[in-house]
Amino acid sequence: METTRQNKVSRLIQKELSLIFQAQTRQMPGVLVSVSAVRISPDMSIARTYLSVFPSERAEEIIQNVNNNMKAIRFDLGTRVGKQLRIIPELKFFVDDSLDYIDNIDRLLKQ
Repeated sequence: METTRQNKVSRLIQKELSLIFQAQTRQMPGVLVSVSAVRISPDMSIARTYLSVFPSERAEEIIQNVNNNMKAIRFDLGTRVGKQLRIIPELKFFVDDSLDYIDNIDRLLKQ
């Protein structure tokens, strides 16, 4: 169960990361990256971030690229939310494949 503080910090990080990824994906035509969820640990030290990537075939490539540039993304996040947060949490990125799962369920139901 998440506390009110965890929810507020999660929403703040989700909003700022989505703006960061929006600016970065403008340079890559045909790719859309959205931050679907952020789960933060109770001590506010680790933020598990779930990214939804379209097209889903490039999801692993994009996540690999994001993980390689994690320090720059965390620094950019720190400059944006430095006034609201004392400690910028460590970021961990994961693929959110819920849309693919829903698509698969729909396809199976239509058979």
